[in-house]
Amino acid sequence: MTPMLEDALFTLLRIGLGVAEPQPSGLALSAEDWERLYSMAGEQSVLGIAYAGIERLPKDAQPPMELAFQWASEAETVRGHNRLVNAEASRLTEFFAAAGRKTAVLKGPANAMLYPDPLSRQCGDIDLWVEGGRKSVLDLLKHKNLVAGEHSLMMLYAAPHHVDLAPGPDGIHVEIHFEPSSGNKDPFANRRMMRYLAGEIAKACMAPVGFCVPSIRFALVMQLSHIQRHFISTGIGLRQIVDYYVLLQNSTEADRTEVAARLRTFGLSHMAGALMWVLGEKLGLERNRMLCKPDAFRGRWLLSKAFAGGNFGHYTEEERGLVRRWIARRWRLLRCLPFAPAEVFWTGVDFAMTLVRSIPVRIRLRRLSLEGLQ
Repeated sequence: MTPMLEDALFTLLRIGLGVAEPQPSGLALSAEDWERLYSMAGEQSVLGIAYAGIERLPKDAQPPMELAFQWASEAETVRGHNRLVNAEASRLTEFFAAAGRKTAVLKGPANAMLYPDPLSRQCGDIDLWVEGGRKSVLDLLKHKNLVAGEHSLMMLYAAPHHVDLAPGPDGIHVEIHFEPSSGNKDPFANRRMMRYLAGEIAKACMAPVGFCVPSIRFALVMQLSHIQRHFISTGIGLRQIVDYYVLLQNSTEADRTEVAARLRTFGLSHMAGALMWVLGEKLGLERNRMLCKPDAFRGRWLLSKAFAGGNFGHYTEEERGLVRRWIARRWRLLRCLPFAPAEVFWTGVDFAMTLVRSIPVRIRLRRLSLEGLQ
């Protein structure tokens, strides 16, 4: 993808977020460029936000009519899906409240509430933290027949912080989290970070949409760790990057000061520097809203990988097919060593330990697949 189209997408996103005004000349794109831009926005899961930018462009600077209608249809689909997600998150909040459990929605729907148009952000699944710890929450889910089955038993070894619920009538994928974050692989940094997040998530409060959301400080730490973890394992896309921009725009100086002071002890300083560079260069984040000094070297690396792989790396050619994907992730891990050395080292250790721990359940389920292991 050309730098011109990358810049055009960021321009649309800034306009859609209301932080930039459309220029009279528009984006000066050909019909072919608009088609490619549409595909890029789809791969990055930012179609709804980009369309919000298109709506503000001069009429003669918008995409060709056929594509504009198609894009509008996709944007409306995003809005409809978000309504279903919000309704399901609200229903689950009430369900667990009736069982005496406090909950909080992590990431997606909670982030969307901070956008100028909350329904424009393209939400995926629901990540719902439920208090009580792993055993207590699993016992409750099993009692209510809500666990998704053998697949979730396998995934508990690869992702011991959450379990999948059985699919509901609306097809919304729900992950129930026992921990407030998937955490870092570095056990020392992770212990400090998880202790902080446990204290912050206790402050989650009810939002007007009917579910609880964590504090901005929680989100800034938890989602930075989430970005780092996925960047090292499979990749991240623009949706996660734009989310972080919106979080910072909604943060206070006190929020940023506290989080900035903890970056190094949480093992997140390199990723924070990379992300600050991207947000400053591409979305115009002001220096006084950054958590740390921008890191241009790692920032360019982060941005190039985001565009190469799309949302969570799903569009990386080398990662298609289970075996090739697994091999590619091992190679990716080695290449990320200069990016976050301690995290990469402990990711490798964790993979080996998880592989060994999961042997009994693989024998029980008669499965040799490496599915779920990163």
